[in-house]
Amino acid sequence: MHLAAHFPGVNNTTVWADPRSRSQIDFSSFEQLARTAERGKFDFFFLAEGLRLREHNGRIHDLDVVGRPESLTVLNALAAVTERLGLAATVNATFNEPYELARRIATLDHLSGGRAAWNVVTSSDAFTGENFRRGGYLDRADRYNRAAEFVATARELWDSWTPDGASRPFAHEGPQFTISGEFTVPRSPQGHPVVIQAGDSSEGREFAASAADIIFTRHGTLEAGRDFYADVKGRLAAYGREADSLKIMPGVTVVVGDNDAEAQEKAAEIRRQQVSPQNAILAAEQIWGTDLSAYDPDGPLPDIDPVTDSGITRGRVLHGDPSAVVARWRALAEAKGLSLRGTVIETTTRQSFIGSPSTVAAELTAFVDQRAADGFILVPHLTPGGLDDVVDRVVPLLQESGAFRSEYTGSTLRSHLGLPEPVWKG
Repeated sequence: MHLAAHFPGVNNTTVWADPRSRSQIDFSSFEQLARTAERGKFDFFFLAEGLRLREHNGRIHDLDVVGRPESLTVLNALAAVTERLGLAATVNATFNEPYELARRIATLDHLSGGRAAWNVVTSSDAFTGENFRRGGYLDRADRYNRAAEFVATARELWDSWTPDGASRPFAHEGPQFTISGEFTVPRSPQGHPVVIQAGDSSEGREFAASAADIIFTRHGTLEAGRDFYADVKGRLAAYGREADSLKIMPGVTVVVGDNDAEAQEKAAEIRRQQVSPQNAILAAEQIWGTDLSAYDPDGPLPDIDPVTDSGITRGRVLHGDPSAVVARWRALAEAKGLSLRGTVIETTTRQSFIGSPSTVAAELTAFVDQRAADGFILVPHLTPGGLDDVVDRVVPLLQESGAFRSEYTGSTLRSHLGLPEPVWKG
């Protein structure tokens, strides 16, 4: 299987109140988690990105991360303190340009000796667009069109240098970009940096099948994972690709205890920490679309209908129709006798894998063996020591069983992933 480390700090699932929690912007935090991941022989270290501070009810949304450094800058620094670990940056294809971004990612690939990856994301909201000169945004239907041409253009730039080090002029003309000139960075040590796509929508799946090396997804059960795996892998043939050319790596959480019962207790306590009374009200306000500060988080759910398109939260994607979500929450609260806070805990923060080291190792292996995933991007709840238990207690069992590598066998991220170097198309 493949394993990656997600740096925590995005979303209020990170437990900042824990005394072990440290800064999400100090370099020592990034370095500690990256060194832990490399000690565990992980494939790569993954950074998310946010181009605007989220707002809630007209104020900065300070219950999750408030400051976010630029991903590629951090990873360039991490290249100097790691040797084999892949370095994956999330960079938006809507508010960047191909020449500049292809150059920055190629530079990271050279500085790291072939360990760079680009997680391609898009944006369709005007709220984020206000931070940029265009002051605008793309319609949802257009954002993947731009992203697909963006990736194709970046690959043309990376191929404008021959494998033996000769530069050739490039020229690209398309609906989104018309550029020509000469690229300043020689061909990448791994041919092209690895391309990751984060998305679960049908558009996102199709884009990943056509252009990505990894798809970062989310699914909570083995059955859902198998359905997603079969769907995405089934799309590859239309693009002349083999099943192993795209790795499916869902984002997951892990809680490890000395035994299964202790792990369950630990997971329940983590959920209570993640959903404080204040966070419970916040989560409900995002669904109901209105101020709920007068409600008791330990009391019943609000007895009012949700306000659609209220815009109370800006900079965060809402998954699902609010009325349908409210109906599900009310049914769950009635069936289990849950308070508002209890309902939020039950519906928003369930850990993916909980148990003793042997239980977690067996469940991770089962997901891969039963074709629900090719590996996992682990999302801890603590910054930066949240993966210590996994690396120290679970990874050795995976190595003993042969499910995970004991040592790196190559130096590039493509070698870790078992991906061939792209054929030069100059």
